[in-house]
Amino acid sequence: MKHPRTKLRIAVLVKRFICTGGAERYAVEITRRMVDRGHSVDLYARVADAGLTEGLIYHRVPSKYAFSSVLNSLHFASETARMIHKEQGGYDIIHSHEKGWIQDLMTIHTFSWKGSMLGHALTARRLQAILSPRSLLYLWLEKKQMRTPWLVPVSEVIKTDIDSNFNPKIEMNTIVPGVDVDWFNPSWVKKYRKKRRTEEGLRDHEIVVLFVGSEFRRKGLDFVIRAIGPGMRLLVVGAGERMRHYRKLVHEQRMASQVHFKGLVADIRAFYAVADIVVLPSVSEAFGMTILEAMACGLCVVVTQNSGVSALIQHGKNGFVLTHPSQMGGTLSELAYSDLRHHIGRKARDTAEQYTWDRAADQYEHLYYRIGGARFRIR
Repeated sequence: MKHPRTKLRIAVLVKRFICTGGAERYAVEITRRMVDRGHSVDLYARVADAGLTEGLIYHRVPSKYAFSSVLNSLHFASETARMIHKEQGGYDIIHSHEKGWIQDLMTIHTFSWKGSMLGHALTARRLQAILSPRSLLYLWLEKKQMRTPWLVPVSEVIKTDIDSNFNPKIEMNTIVPGVDVDWFNPSWVKKYRKKRRTEEGLRDHEIVVLFVGSEFRRKGLDFVIRAIGPGMRLLVVGAGERMRHYRKLVHEQRMASQVHFKGLVADIRAFYAVADIVVLPSVSEAFGMTILEAMACGLCVVVTQNSGVSALIQHGKNGFVLTHPSQMGGTLSELAYSDLRHHIGRKARDTAEQYTWDRAADQYEHLYYRIGGARFRIR
């Protein structure tokens, strides 16, 4: 194996090289750090923010079949394979964040299609959906991706999903997302807290619960709305689905003065600054990067055990982990005491400091050299 300071030639495959979206931001943070460490990186993507491509070689992958997510994914896999085969000299590592078959290493960001389709009773209607051409293509793509020599799930819940649905006979290395602990920090929150709460029309004694996400139903917004008690405000950040349903629910619960939908925002820190508690009671969640950001800000967090980020939380010590979203009401009542919230928040910050993006990049770099060892010896 080459010396760890040897610079690698790396190909990175991701549809969108942008900072919006968890999987996309994960790819950007790891890739940019490989460039900063002097590695030669070729990026294969359909879309890339110009400000993020400095120092790497960007190969634009054409986009086709936008009307079909599965055909779109299949085209990306086949087109990147074709483009990479044309490259002279080859790569030390081909790292993909998308379904495909050419990669040496693949980061798994989402629950499997197989698990989601087969995880419920097989009614006639559901069986028809499973046997549809769309589903069969997805299942074929997943089967191909599971032949990747090295798989990296982004959390233990994703690793469990892979194990239970595919039982791959390969080693898997879980590498969780990181957080920028300088950008997200308690000092910033403390500095702007009074100003931001005034701007939002919040009184000092009100407890602010913050929900961040754009898939309201899956992330458990229904349970959060019903859990908001007297003296609490709920701020919902994100552009979710079924807005009519949620506005109706707020009206039925007579909570129009307590629940506020803020939509998409430019800087989420502005809302961490006003929050007392950040919640994510998801039915299923691959990780939950906003929770790690909130922890870095020194805030008290509440998640469900179905969220990947729950593996970083010790219940009652640096956050709260619910077995079911319906437990949210009792937990929020318990957190009415500010001393408890502040104590939990300090411990949450201590945890977040252990999970930086640099730490995740170190893990990938070590894995790259490990994977490439055999190739280096042949040269």
